Amino acid sequence: MRKSMRGVAAVELAIVLVPLLLLGFGITEFGRAMYTYNALTKSVRDAARYLTRQTPGDAAAHGAAKCIAVHGNEGCTGAVLAPGLSTGLVQVAEGSLTTGTGTINTVTVAISGYPYNSVVEFVMPDITFGNISITMRSQL
Repeated sequence: MRKSMRGVAAVELAIVLVPLLLLGFGITEFGRAMYTYNALTKSVRDAARYLTRQTPGDAAAHGAAKCIAVHGNEGCTGAVLAPGLSTGLVQVAEGSLTTGTGTINTVTVAISGYPYNSVVEFVMPDITFGNISITMRSQL
């Protein structure tokens, strides 16, 4: 009886190991996607915050805001904050909003269509993030 049970643990491990590995890779890849989304959200917020302190209509400030959203600095130097992110994916807009006490100026920064490339595509396929945007009140 003992001899016929040999190797059963190895077979059970092989059966259970595949789903566990898929689950582990899926959790890791989903976490990486959430981290990237969070980094993009923070970069958009930083760019909008920068624009709130600039003169409305300043084209140079719009370019610097795009650089902040992509590189984290005004000079467009250094590594990008997320793989595949470029200034072409960043939109900057200014507007105004009428309230009961008057009109306020607003700035909006958005990243549209960011392509997230999965490392383990058979567990989590490549996805394209929806619009990540923020609108803030301009201080000037």
